[in-house]
Amino acid sequence: MRQATAMANATGLVAGYALDALLGDPRRWHPVAGFGTAAGALERRVYRPDRAAGTAFTALAVGGPVLLGVAAALATRRHPVARAALVAAGTWTVLGGRTLRHESRVMARALGRADLPAARARLGNLCGRDPSALDEPELARATVESVAENTSDAVVAPLVWGAVAGLPGLLGYRAANTLDAMVGHRSPRYARFGTPAARLDDALNLMPSRLTGLLTVAVAPVAHGDRAAAWHVWRRDRADHPSPNAGQCEAAMAGALGVRLGGRNVYFGRAETRPFLGDGPRPEARHLKRAARISGTVGVAALGLAALYPVTVGRLAGAAGRAALGLLTRAARRGSGR
Repeated sequence: MRQATAMANATGLVAGYALDALLGDPRRWHPVAGFGTAAGALERRVYRPDRAAGTAFTALAVGGPVLLGVAAALATRRHPVARAALVAAGTWTVLGGRTLRHESRVMARALGRADLPAARARLGNLCGRDPSALDEPELARATVESVAENTSDAVVAPLVWGAVAGLPGLLGYRAANTLDAMVGHRSPRYARFGTPAARLDDALNLMPSRLTGLLTVAVAPVAHGDRAAAWHVWRRDRADHPSPNAGQCEAAMAGALGVRLGGRNVYFGRAETRPFLGDGPRPEARHLKRAARISGTVGVAALGLAALYPVTVGRLAGAAGRAALGLLTRAARRGSGR
């Protein structure tokens, strides 16, 4: 039974990834958008400018999808076909790889024909920077950085948590990541209220972001990158970024493309200056298709690892956990004299 469940989870991850690669995000009635609407309504009811309220908000908003995933997993524990179908649907819902690559290529075409108004209008689909004064290199830099970071957030991390925790992992991760985008940024309103959501997202992305960095280094040659240079830049620069996770992905991408990322970022009403990552020139339009190619290859590699996990490491870990629990139970019984 456990082997059938593991196979169902692995099959569902592969099928969900294929759906995302073929179809992209659902055009209408996207569940993540529905979750965002519900979370916004919850925020309006519980908001106070302190961390206690933010903690309650985060627990409720993330706990709901996790409990839904647990209920679905329990309901399908003896029905592997239904389990695989649900995991496939959940994976398709939470992934964003095709959309990410598409936006990078659209930006490349706009910059390639020097259509800055179109490129500036498109940037909002990738990140929250103010594009009004950005030139081609800055628009290209914003795109490369967004592709690098979101390869982890929208592809690798959901696959990792889907492999480790099945449906609850898929839904819980996407809920936490969505909350971070909603309230986890620095602003007067969310300076304290949004901190719990931001910290949870940081914790959930610690392992996936580092895996993304390592995979980016490994696949650099698919975009005519130098693996040794990517490794050097990743090791040297990854800790310079103010985010504990984004620097892992961006430094590796900078090294793989041979460009320099970082600098001054202007958001609406706020500016940040970040350390430089990498040694090359500023990105140009020609780098964006290479970034998309790296992102896609990293996604396929992460899928392979995620699909293998439930039937290899996950199975062994489960067996070890059950054995340890059995030993503890027997020891407790002997201690109680039974």
